[in-house]
Amino acid sequence: MTRKTKLAQMQVLARLALDARLSDVRVAARSRDDSLARLADLDKPPGAADLPLVAAAEVTLRYEMWADQRRGDLNLVLARQTADWLEKREVAARAFGQAQAIDGLAKRG
Repeated sequence: MTRKTKLAQMQVLARLALDARLSDVRVAARSRDDSLARLADLDKPPGAADLPLVAAAEVTLRYEMWADQRRGDLNLVLARQTADWLEKREVAARAFGQAQAIDGLAKRG
């Protein structure tokens, strides 16, 4: 097998690895974005109801208590997802660098 053939095979493998790592980044980013959207949804006030003023205030207070707990849970999930996303971005950046290095070697012949 010639050097040129080996480099061509390495280029294919490097591109496949890069595509897989980029796919991992997209999946992690999508999960993180979903959590961010759920967190933002908690900021929306509960719908207006035909309740007496005191009952409406109690409903709002109970919702806020529930939403605060949920925000705490989501923030923990979001922290893990952000760490995962950053790690996957780093791995993808290395795969990109490796693919670029192999492309450079192939161009030099």
